[in-house]
Amino acid sequence: MLARGTGAVQAGAGADTASPPPSVPKTRLRLINATVSRGGAVLLGTLPFAAVAVAYLSASAQRLAVNANDKLLPSPAQMWSAFFDLATVPDKRSGDLILWADTYASLIRLFAGVGLATLAALLLGIAIGFIPRVRAFLLPFVTVVCVIPPLALLPILFIALGLGETAKITLIAIGVAPVMVRDIANRVMELPPELIAKAQTLGGNSWTMVLRLVLPQTMPRLITCVRLALGPAWLFLIAAEAIASTEGLGYRIFLVRRYLSMDVILPYVAWITLLAVATDWLLARVSHMVSPWAHAGSGK
Repeated sequence: MLARGTGAVQAGAGADTASPPPSVPKTRLRLINATVSRGGAVLLGTLPFAAVAVAYLSASAQRLAVNANDKLLPSPAQMWSAFFDLATVPDKRSGDLILWADTYASLIRLFAGVGLATLAALLLGIAIGFIPRVRAFLLPFVTVVCVIPPLALLPILFIALGLGETAKITLIAIGVAPVMVRDIANRVMELPPELIAKAQTLGGNSWTMVLRLVLPQTMPRLITCVRLALGPAWLFLIAAEAIASTEGLGYRIFLVRRYLSMDVILPYVAWITLLAVATDWLLARVSHMVSPWAHAGSGK
């Protein structure tokens, strides 16, 4: 009986070996499983920027060859000259270095608005996600506020709060806070129930669980929310500065557009992009320092 059973098993094994399952076409595996080296990733990431630069330089050279006074596509030398003057030559009326004065004014507004939104997301998001009564009370309201276009509130803010800094900072805060609050609340509600049950078993009260359990688990997501909110925050900042301001990066762009000063507008756009990228990079480093466990498997 044993020999017969063994023979059957061997026959079955031989049958499995003789007829392997159909394999996935190699063309699909090459696309899905292909890895990119660090040097290759740098090269591939550089190509889109190089393509845009080449296209711009070619178009600019063609237009300037036809008309040396063309303002639509200035040369890199023209843009650098205008940018350098704004950064180093004091303004004749105020005596300020325009680029740095604009940058300081815009960053103060941006960080104040995003800071208020982050505080609201931290407090309200944790309360909505962790306390059922607060969730029933505030979650429907926050959900409705999330779909209101913030720029539609700009005239109301200027009428109610005036044309000063308060209206601009409030627009930024209102523009990004509801989405951040909702995202943090969802993150808190996704916490494993066994963690909360274990904390209660160990005698933790609500305040202790918020500080020792919810807050550490929420911090990586909060920093990610801030990083994602920077783009809309810049949009609301520039919109507010364009309508009612006397200084700021957005104000300067809309001021010089009437003169078709692309040699100023394009460097200012590049400068705003650089500031946004630097801020995002700093926040990513802060996230790695505050919550290294959240990035353990990311490979970054």
